[in-house]
This record gives sequence, C-alpha cells and structure tokens, in this order.
Amino acid sequence: MNTYAEVQSCRYTSTSTGARRGSPSLALALALSTALLVDLSPISAALAQDALSASDVVGPAAAAEDPLPAIQSRWAEIRYQLPEGERVKAFDALVNEIGRAQLRAPDDLRLQVWKGIVLASEAGAQGGLGALSLCKQARKEFEAVIAKDGSVLDGSAYTSLGSLYYQVPGWPLGFGDEDTARELLQQGLSIAPEGIDANYFWGDFLLDQEDYAGAVQAFQKALAAPPRPGRESADAGRRAEIEAGLVKAQEELRG
Repeated sequence: MNTYAEVQSCRYTSTSTGARRGSPSLALALALSTALLVDLSPISAALAQDALSASDVVGPAAAAEDPLPAIQSRWAEIRYQLPEGERVKAFDALVNEIGRAQLRAPDDLRLQVWKGIVLASEAGAQGGLGALSLCKQARKEFEAVIAKDGSVLDGSAYTSLGSLYYQVPGWPLGFGDEDTARELLQQGLSIAPEGIDANYFWGDFLLDQEDYAGAVQAFQKALAAPPRPGRESADAGRRAEIEAGLVKAQEELRG
C-alpha cells in the first residue's frame, strides 16, 4: 500500500442551513470562513523527517527514478513541519513539480492522484474563495483518475474525492454533497477495507454526521491498520489524527 488520500481539506461551517461541527483542532485545520463561505481547516497528518525550506521541491535525481516517494515525502514535510504561513507557496511549488513529472510520465495515474492531493492541501493552507477554487481543481484530478482506473493506489481517488464532498459547501457556493461523499468513501473502503486512510476518512465523515458509535468503530479499525512501508512519518501523523477523532467521538457518546 503506497499511499492514500492525504486530503482532508475543504471543511466548512455553515451559518444558515445544515450547520456542521467545526473542524477538529488537529493539524487538519484548513482555514476559515466568512458568513458566506467556507471554513477550510488545514488537513492533518504526520511528522515528516527533516523539514526543508518552502522553496525546496523534489530533486532531479529522485524524479529521474520513481518521483512518487519524493513527492510524498515533500508533501509531509510541508504539511507537518513548515510554518503555516509558508505552506501555500511550498504546496504550489510541489504542484508544479508534479506537473513536470507528468510530462515525463503522462500516463502515471499515481501522479494525478497526488496532484489532486497537493491541490487540496494547498486549499487548506490558503482558505477563502481561492481555496474553494483549488478544491474544484482537485476534484477534476480525482474524477479523471476514477474514469480511467479508480483502483490505483488502493482507491485513493475515491477516498480523497469523498473527503472533499463532505467538507466543501454545497450548492450554490460549492459542490459539497453528503450522499455523494458517503458513496465515494464506501467505494474507497471496498477497495482497501483495512486501509488506515479509508477507515480514518470514513470515521471522520461519520463523526461529521454525528454517528458517534460508527465513528468510534471506524477510528478503531484505522488504528489497527498495518503500517505502510516508506510512509512512516505520514502514518504517525495520521494515527495522531485518528486518536484525536476517536477521543472526540467517545466524548460525544458520553454526552
């Protein structure tokens, strides 16, 4: 299992209908909301290895081989170690780096999945109207992958897209739709029923839906997921998010 949806980006809080719980105070905080719009709180995750400067991107030597591990590592460094104020620029640079890698390997759907992931993470770092635009770009990447082979990277495109659908605003501001989110997340689970991310995002969705017992069950399953070779730092961060979600769900159950 190489990767999964690292995306928990376009979460919002409605001030009119369908008010939803605020985003968890994990490293998931995609940022903000106006009375009009989105509370995008940055997507959470793991402590990476040594943090690099915001201008650093995947090096040419790594890209000459398989660029994906370096992309994943750089994403984790940006998301979990860079100061919040430096992340937008760094994520944007990483999107551009992925684009260059795609020129060398245009049929590599893994790169397209990760382009969507990084766009969604950039949305989380940016917040506001611009963030919603980035979420729409990410959606297009995930939809394009699903149209070709949704099983790539253990169904990551399904889980990532599902996470967007329950976090962005619904019509007329955005494309958010809880029924679509449920369907996509369940599709991701059907491909990777033991996956850490598939179960985490399912649990987070159920927590969002106030199905606290279901969320506890999903989070516990996510914690039991096997480690992903080469993704140790991302797994560590994801487990921290899972534990925070589990605590929240358990507190809600206790009333």
